[in-house]
Amino acid sequence: MVTIDLIRVNANALYTVKPAPYAELSYMLTTDYGVNYTISFMPSDLMSEYDAYEFAISNTNNRKSPRDYKLRQAILSLIYEFFRQRNAVMLYLCETGDNRQKYRSRLFESWFRSSGYQKTFVLMTAELPDEYGIWNYVALILRPDHPQFVSIAQQFSDTIALFRDKPE
Repeated sequence: MVTIDLIRVNANALYTVKPAPYAELSYMLTTDYGVNYTISFMPSDLMSEYDAYEFAISNTNNRKSPRDYKLRQAILSLIYEFFRQRNAVMLYLCETGDNRQKYRSRLFESWFRSSGYQKTFVLMTAELPDEYGIWNYVALILRPDHPQFVSIAQQFSDTIALFRDKPE
């Protein structure tokens, strides 16, 4: 089970991150622009044999959010703390409800690539169309020293290949 130390998170975050009262491993913050976010790590059924979690970022008051360096830093602080646990695995599936999943994926990848954590974590990404032609963007993140790194990376690749090669 992953644990998050908010004292460590808030030492590096530029917004105050608080626990969300409604779910374990869920956190909330409010930006300088009045945007409320919930950031969650939910146990994943997609890789249940590992300590895998699905990562979600939700704009809970649906206010327009400009690019915000402080938000980026707060989220990266949470992710870095999540990965203090060597065996943790994170899956990020971009929300598709407003058809902005491609932009979310690009933003998340740019945050990750500019974070300085490229050697600390491995990011594997994929794009998959669903049965309705909607593109889904997914990412797998784990530490390169994870004891099951090879099997997890292979399972991710195999799963992506399976979804891409769906029978007609």
